[in-house]
Amino acid sequence: MTFTFAPATREQARARIGLQGPAGCGKTKTALRIAEGLAQGGQIGLIDTERRSALTYAVVPGKPHLGGHEFGHMPMDSYDPRNLIQAVHEAEQARLTVLIVDSWSHFWNGRGGLLEIVENAGSGALGTFGGWKKGNPIEQDMLDALLNFSGHLIVTMRTKTDYVIDESGPKKKITKVGTKVVQRESSDYELGLIIDMVEGTGTVTKTRYEVLEGLSIHHPGEELGQQVLEQLGQGVDPVEAIVDELTVEDLTYQGALALHAKAKSRGLLTVGHLHPKSGEPSTVGDLIAEYGKALKPAPVQSTRAPAPDDAGQQAPAAAASGSDQVTAPQMRMMHALFTKVGLGDKTQRDERLNATALIIGRPIGSANELTVDEAKTLLDTLTAFGDRDNAPADFASMVEGLAIETHSVPA
Repeated sequence: MTFTFAPATREQARARIGLQGPAGCGKTKTALRIAEGLAQGGQIGLIDTERRSALTYAVVPGKPHLGGHEFGHMPMDSYDPRNLIQAVHEAEQARLTVLIVDSWSHFWNGRGGLLEIVENAGSGALGTFGGWKKGNPIEQDMLDALLNFSGHLIVTMRTKTDYVIDESGPKKKITKVGTKVVQRESSDYELGLIIDMVEGTGTVTKTRYEVLEGLSIHHPGEELGQQVLEQLGQGVDPVEAIVDELTVEDLTYQGALALHAKAKSRGLLTVGHLHPKSGEPSTVGDLIAEYGKALKPAPVQSTRAPAPDDAGQQAPAAAASGSDQVTAPQMRMMHALFTKVGLGDKTQRDERLNATALIIGRPIGSANELTVDEAKTLLDTLTAFGDRDNAPADFASMVEGLAIETHSVPA
């Protein structure tokens, strides 16, 4: 054997992520979403010990509008750790980029799992202590197979369920939380990132990546996977990625708004960057503001007197004479989309008008003052944000950014 030190690079590392929480907290969906961020177009495989429940999140052939995730599916009904070792070998043969084990807990206490192997092997005065003589090597082989997997690994782990009762508000709120993980107590030592899931919200409780310490995300997903890649030195520089998107020829105003929200959510607005054309020092936020202003639709004065606005009110359809007034279908769609971004309540009229004014670039006193083109700009923006998992927060962040831009950059 030759004992030498070779230069180490972080790009050689692979993600090892554990998602833990009680049943129904969103572990499987979250694992698939994070896996898409890690895979970067590569293949994802999922070992399903949950009675094929992961198929709920698969695509439906011929019905792309239903959404879903693309992944290879391997159901498993017997949870001998040696079966998991064989499954990992198959994942290697298939050259999977990401392997998900959902859930790893079954190989600990499920039918045929490690605890059952130990119990069946125990005999004589030593009882189950003697059974660990057989169980320990099997467990170590399972760990070796998982941790030596050549791709990224995500395992989900069940926790014993408990309930927290919050009586501080007007209504009693009961939240399902996890307590002790259903796996060997030292299992988290083997993983680089542990996320505790409670009702769709993930909180980082252990990480080897400093920037993720204490992070709490509602519906963590692809972006978190990309952040892990960045920490491993395998991801695209997030600042360069945003600037690249900002400078494409077909960038739209809505695209610039979405980039602003993305940069703000990742704390990148104040990061320095040279101007793509002049080479002068600037920031990501200033660059987005500059490019966005150049794409903002020119204000078009309404030819119709203002009318009172009310959530859900239908505006008269445009006249056959060629009036460019906002149409009734557009008004109905606005109300539906404002609801999706958290501004659908009738008490939020001023907030809707403020957001609308910032998006179209001129103040208005009523939604009925909009032209057809302005309404289209507004609807495109609402649609872009309404389809997001965290639509209200992302939309509010975008509006806040527009307000700052409007007050800080001369018109």
